[in-house]
Amino acid sequence: MSSHPFDLAAAATAEMVREGFHPGFPTGTEEQVEEIRADGHAVEPGGDVRDMRSLLWSSIDNDTSRDLDQIEVADRVDGGIRVRVGIADVSSSVLKGTPIDDHAKDQTQTVYTAVKNFPMLPNELSTDLTSLNENEDRAADVVEFVVDANGGVGQENIYRAVVRNKAQLAYSKVGPWLEGTAQPDAKVAASSELQAQLKLQDEAALALRAERVRQGALEFNRAEADPVVVDGKVQEIRTAAHNRATDLIEEFMIAANGVGARMLKAAGRSCIRRIVKTPERWDRIVELVGRHGTKLSAEPDSGALNAFLSAQRASDSVHYPDLALAIIKLMGPGEYVLTPGNDPNPPGHFGLAAGDYAHSTAPNRRFPDLVTQRLVKAMLAKQPAPYSDAELEAIAAQCNLQERAARKVERAMQKRVAAVALADQVGQTFHGVVTGAGDKGTWVRVFHPPVEGKVVHGERGLDVGDTVDVKLIHTDPVHAFIDFARA
Repeated sequence: MSSHPFDLAAAATAEMVREGFHPGFPTGTEEQVEEIRADGHAVEPGGDVRDMRSLLWSSIDNDTSRDLDQIEVADRVDGGIRVRVGIADVSSSVLKGTPIDDHAKDQTQTVYTAVKNFPMLPNELSTDLTSLNENEDRAADVVEFVVDANGGVGQENIYRAVVRNKAQLAYSKVGPWLEGTAQPDAKVAASSELQAQLKLQDEAALALRAERVRQGALEFNRAEADPVVVDGKVQEIRTAAHNRATDLIEEFMIAANGVGARMLKAAGRSCIRRIVKTPERWDRIVELVGRHGTKLSAEPDSGALNAFLSAQRASDSVHYPDLALAIIKLMGPGEYVLTPGNDPNPPGHFGLAAGDYAHSTAPNRRFPDLVTQRLVKAMLAKQPAPYSDAELEAIAAQCNLQERAARKVERAMQKRVAAVALADQVGQTFHGVVTGAGDKGTWVRVFHPPVEGKVVHGERGLDVGDTVDVKLIHTDPVHAFIDFARA
C-alpha cells in the first residue's frame, strides 16, 4: 500500500473549515466541562428516576466507538418481547444556551473521517461523562416498547433512569456469532446470561424487520468502504458489510425513534422529524427496474420496490450492490423538518416505511437528538416546551445545511484516503456503477474496493445506474481526485 507523505489529518481539518464548520471549541468550553464534572453530572435514582442498574444492559457499536449513545436490554413478557433502549442523558449536563450547546447547535453533528473525527461535544463529555461507558453508572432516558410475534410495536413508554452498561460489544464480533459463522468473543463466551440476552434481542429485531419489510421498508444491504488507517497511514480499504448485529441495533433505533415521535404527537407537542419524501426521480427508478423485467406503477410504491430489490439480491448478488446504490441516489437524501404539535398527518420516512420518525437515539453526536431529548423531558415533566416552532424550524434548516456539508467533507476525505490507497494501482481496470451524471461530470463507484471517482474519458451516454468497466488513470490526494477512463 502506498505510504504517501500527504498529511490526511490536516487535509480533513482544512476540508471542515472550507465547508463552514468550526472544528475547535469556543471560549468557555473548558470551564463548562469542569463545572459539569464538579457538579457530579450523575442523576441519583428516586422520584421519577428509576434505578435500573441491575439489568443486563449491553451496547453494540463499531470496534473503535467511544461515544456510546445507547444501550439495550430485553425480556419476555405477556404479549411478546419487551425492549428497553437506554439513551445517554446529555441534556442534564449540557444546558440550552451554554457555550457547548451553542457550538453543538452550529455544528449539528459529529463528523467522522477515516483519519480524524470532529466531535459535536467535547470528548470529555461525549466519550466520558455523558457516554454510556462499561461499568459506569449513568443517567439515561429509557424508551420502552413491546414487540409482538408479528413485529408490531405497542405498550410504549419513556422514563428517566440510572443505568449501567454491563458489556460494551462490537458489531464485528456479535454479528458473525448471531449468524452462526463465528465463535462468541471472550465477553459473550463468558456469560450464558449475556448470550441468552443477545439472542432474545435478535429475535425481537428480526420480528421488527420482517414487519417493516411487509410495510414497504427498503432493504439495501450495500457494501461500504472501510479504510484501515494506522498512525495516519492508509493500510488498505476493506468492505464493511451489514450483519445481524448492525441490523439488530438499526431496528431498535428505528423503533425507539418512532416511540418518541408518537408520544410527542399524542401530547400535541412540536418536534423535529427525520423524513425522506417520496422520490423525485421515481420515473427513473421505474425505468431502471424495468430493465430487469419488473414493472412498477407510476405512483411511488416502496413495497413493490422492496419486493423487487429482495428478488434481485437473491438472484443476482454480484450486481445487486450497484443497483441498490443507484436507487439510493435516485431516492434523494433524508432531511429534518419541523412538525407542529397540531399537525394531524405529519410526513413519514419513505425508505424506512416509518410513519413517525424523530431522531432521538444519539444525543452525543447529533444535535436534533439532543433537542428531541429536551422536548421529551419537558413533556414528561409537563413543563412548557423549551423551543418555539420558529426555533425548531431554524434548527432543522441548520441541520440540513450542515448535513450536506458533512457529506461533502466525508466524501472528499474518503476520496483522499482512496487516492492514497489506489496510488499504486493506476492502469488497472475495475467494474463499477454510474452514481452521478450531469453538467458537473459523470461519477462511477467501483465495487472492489468500494470507492468513487470521475469518468474523464468516454463518459458520454452514461446515466445513473449503468454498469461499466473503467480503467484507473490518475489519483491526486491533494485535490481528492480519482480519475477513470471508460475501458
